[in-house]
This record gives sequence, C-alpha cells and structure tokens, in this order.
Amino acid sequence: MAEQGVDEELYAHVAEHDHPQYSAQEQVAIEYAERFALDHLAIDEAFWARLQAEFTDPEIVDLTICIGNWLGFGRLTQVLHLDVSCDR
Repeated sequence: MAEQGVDEELYAHVAEHDHPQYSAQEQVAIEYAERFALDHLAIDEAFWARLQAEFTDPEIVDLTICIGNWLGFGRLTQVLHLDVSCDR
C-alpha cells in the first residue's frame, strides 16, 4: 500500500484533523470516525453538511459501514482478549 501513499507517515498525524497532509475529504472522514466512536450524539446537522460537501450519500453509507465494522471488530478483539499476544 506504500506505493499508493499509505504508509506510517500517513497515520502519524491522524489525531490532527487539520494536518496539511490530509485532504479536506480525509480530514472530515477522520473526524467522522472519531465522532462515531466517541460521541455519536455530537454528529449534528452542521457536521452532516460538511460530510455531504465531501462525500456522496452512497459514499457516506460505505464510510459509515466501514467505521462501524472496524469499531465492532476492535471491541470484539478486546472482549475476547484477542488483542493480547498468545504466549500459551
């Protein structure tokens, strides 16, 4: 994936929504994932307008499904302790 620009440097600033390395579309997607995970009730009409300025409705559905899947998978691995290395 490095040939497509997906490398460690890309993720180094993911907590900085407005980092210049990220496009406006990437910035709002990062913010959406964070809001979805941490405070989904904070996703208001103003945010939806920003999201819809960068993504089509089908893209928003796809993004939402991807975010939900990754969050669910992350929680599954923690509940089943699959996030811990196996020393047994």
